[in-house]
Amino acid sequence: MAGAISLDGSDLDPVIEVSQETGVFIVTGLIERLGNTLYCTTIMVDPNDGLVGKHRKLMPTASERLIWGFGDGSTLDVVESPAGRLGTAICWENYMSLFRQAMYSQGVEIYCAPTVDDRDAWQSTMRHIALEGRTFVLSSCQLVRDEDYPEGTEFPNGITANGLVIRGGSVIYSPLGEVLAGPVYGEETIRYADIDLSEKDRSHLDLDAVGHYARPDVFQLHVNTAPQSSVVFE
Repeated sequence: MAGAISLDGSDLDPVIEVSQETGVFIVTGLIERLGNTLYCTTIMVDPNDGLVGKHRKLMPTASERLIWGFGDGSTLDVVESPAGRLGTAICWENYMSLFRQAMYSQGVEIYCAPTVDDRDAWQSTMRHIALEGRTFVLSSCQLVRDEDYPEGTEFPNGITANGLVIRGGSVIYSPLGEVLAGPVYGEETIRYADIDLSEKDRSHLDLDAVGHYARPDVFQLHVNTAPQSSVVFE
């Protein structure tokens, strides 16, 4: 609780100042406090406009549900950035197929997937999303070493302290599933890639999952974007 931050007030000022000073559009994860509930949240910070978007994880994974609240449809933000229309899906939300459809329908061009999933299989998921949504996918995975943990400490992912707890694996994929940068394991690094948004346009000629390749006469997705509250004053 003490380490969580509020999106109202001055808690975000350091991130906003870095964005302004560097001219960099920032997407980062944090633990958000709203009232007495914590959320796993990503924020989108523009150098000129400050906080322009946020997303609270819809479904905390496994034991995360003991700590974090459930996000709702009011924070499925896809926003304009200098690189293109940008949205985020946190970790195993990327396995929620209807969530992905909601992202594609908003025209996401830069699909950000922050995660702690360092398995080889995660790369298959990221490539699939790139191909399915015909979008650029940026997945950032933490690198966590175990120097601060006693020898023999067992972690939830089954690893015992003897080196790396989370080994990284950050990667960038093109709309046709090609690796543009990464994945990198076992070291701290920054991945860069030049992207051409017209590649996304061209790739939709044969597949648009929410357009000409959809069948709304058979399948439809209804998204409730209203904020959910247990107390409503009328």
